[in-house]
Amino acid sequence: MFKIGDMVVYSVHGLSKIIDICEKTIAGETKMYYVLQPLEQPSLTISTPVDHQKGLIFEMMKKDEAEKILQSFAEPGADWVSEVRQRMTKYHQKVKSGDRRQIADVLNTLMRKNIEASKSKKKLYDQDRKLMETIQNILYKELAIVLNKSFDEIAKLTEKMVLKQINASKQEIV
Repeated sequence: MFKIGDMVVYSVHGLSKIIDICEKTIAGETKMYYVLQPLEQPSLTISTPVDHQKGLIFEMMKKDEAEKILQSFAEPGADWVSEVRQRMTKYHQKVKSGDRRQIADVLNTLMRKNIEASKSKKKLYDQDRKLMETIQNILYKELAIVLNKSFDEIAKLTEKMVLKQINASKQEIV
């Protein structure tokens, strides 16, 4: 169970602070609720049942995990699935799992595909681009806080590693 003041990652809202834990009665049922305040939307509060957190709320990663996640961008990411619907289903499942390594692998692959597309004057599908941007927004902020870096520093580091990995894989082909 989390406590008041804890920083968590909550669903699509990303980094959030638990500002209260209280009892609420909704539809005649009384339960304990976490009251969350997303860092990106400080005027918003979200109440979510304490006993119903599967896949919605995650503890902030520890520093050693964050360092491993950051370094994972130097490796190939998730497998690319060419059929769009299958790819979105597979990638969304990985994101919803809350497993930061799997999420980073999806982001890594989308970043790689985005770089490759832009080099050939093409664009990612909108769904891919939106997923990439959503993951970057949430994951980079979490990494930045845990590693005491800025969002921009994390963005530059990951892009540099992905570019290096793309160049290395091209040299292997030659």
